[in-house]
Amino acid sequence: MTKVMTLYDRAVSIAGARVPEGLALLLLRVALAGVFWRSGRTKVVEGSWFRINPDTYDLFRTEFSGLPLDPSIAVPLTGFAEHVFPMLLLLGLATRLSAGALLVMTLVIQIFVFPDAWWPVHSLWAAMAAVLIVRGGGLFSLDALALKLRGR
Repeated sequence: MTKVMTLYDRAVSIAGARVPEGLALLLLRVALAGVFWRSGRTKVVEGSWFRINPDTYDLFRTEFSGLPLDPSIAVPLTGFAEHVFPMLLLLGLATRLSAGALLVMTLVIQIFVFPDAWWPVHSLWAAMAAVLIVRGGGLFSLDALALKLRGR
């Protein structure tokens, strides 16, 4: 039994080291960013960088009508957030802020748009964002580089 516990302790130590944790946080950043980036791309004209598709306003008036914001405000705000925060997550820049913003978006979607989607979809997004808020971007992020350059 002692050998098993020793092996277990060694495995936990290796998995919790900076490089494996950094890789796991990088994967988490990519996964969460991908969800919101793909959603953002559905709201713009195909082939454009950020020209909002006029049909998106109709979508927000009908399917997303529970939102407390007028579509003229909600559509550009959502489009901006679904492009900027995923890019920041990919870079690991302002990771905690970006994950926090995506957590707020997740909660807004859960409460006002798709209240029946908590399990398993929104709970997973919320958990991913929460881990990034608590742990940060990890070793392979611009946040880590900025801290290193600041001498911390």
